Amino acid sequence: MRAMLIVNPIATSITPAARELVAHALESRVELTVEQTAYSGHAFELGKVAAADGYDLVVVHGGDGTVSAVVNGMLGRPDQAAPDQLRANVPAVGIIPGGSANVLARALGIPTDPAAASNQLIQLLDVHERTGNWRRIGLIDCGEVWAIVNAGVGVDAEVVAAVEEKRRQGVKVTPLNYWRIATPVSVRFSRREPNLILELPEREPIPGVHFAWVCNTNVWTYSSNRPMVTNPGCSFETGLGLFALTSMKLIPTIRLLRQLMAKRPKLEAKQLIRDDDVSYVRVTRMREPAAVQFDGEYLGLRETMTFREVRDILPVVAPPSQKAV
Repeated sequence: MRAMLIVNPIATSITPAARELVAHALESRVELTVEQTAYSGHAFELGKVAAADGYDLVVVHGGDGTVSAVVNGMLGRPDQAAPDQLRANVPAVGIIPGGSANVLARALGIPTDPAAASNQLIQLLDVHERTGNWRRIGLIDCGEVWAIVNAGVGVDAEVVAAVEEKRRQGVKVTPLNYWRIATPVSVRFSRREPNLILELPEREPIPGVHFAWVCNTNVWTYSSNRPMVTNPGCSFETGLGLFALTSMKLIPTIRLLRQLMAKRPKLEAKQLIRDDDVSYVRVTRMREPAAVQFDGEYLGLRETMTFREVRDILPVVAPPSQKAV
């Protein structure tokens, strides 16, 4: 089995010792090529090379953003190839977490500790040798890009843009700093008039929407080790989860935020539009264009966005499907 190990050396929790551990564990089992990302966009390019050169496995040692970039490089734009063609040619993806949130790894049941994740990866390679099968998960077709974990139109994208700007200024974005950035952005956003129209399968369009989040699993993100659960019934094996608000008044929004952070979320609010299993979500603007993000990366301003489910497209080295938070 030919494998490429892609390491993001500047990811939050990656150390030289962890890199050596992962490489050593893999070298005993596969024909290994090790690559380190050196600049913005490099992970995307390495993913593209891995797919073009016929690698069987790509192991990413990094955070959610690095995994997303690699997968987008392997698959290319969603509008340029048929899903069946991609399913037949894409390498399997293994993950050794190295970011701060590691939403994808946690959602797949992969330990956040690199040593434990490496041991699990080797065990799952043994299972693959016996069965010949990988677990397959769905992705979100965003038209221009693939989202693995989530995508959003509105406030979350504006927060992502603000966080990216702080990083460019050399600010380390810890969970505490994230909330310090997100809170004023969200407050300013809440004062605007709702700007979006939401379209869902077999329903009348819903105007007057503040923002829309689309997810591929039940956890939207993590604040340290605490999950923010937007769609408890959503998983990589179902359709898309939708979480949208028609109002961002202070007290109801705080009450809903507390529900999102609860251990057993019970999401109830008059302003909430939620579905855990839809085939597509279309968002159009009522006035000015809206900000868009995918997997925590800022995509820019768009007048229209359509998110579609594409099931079973990505093979992953992960335990069998489990609905866990």
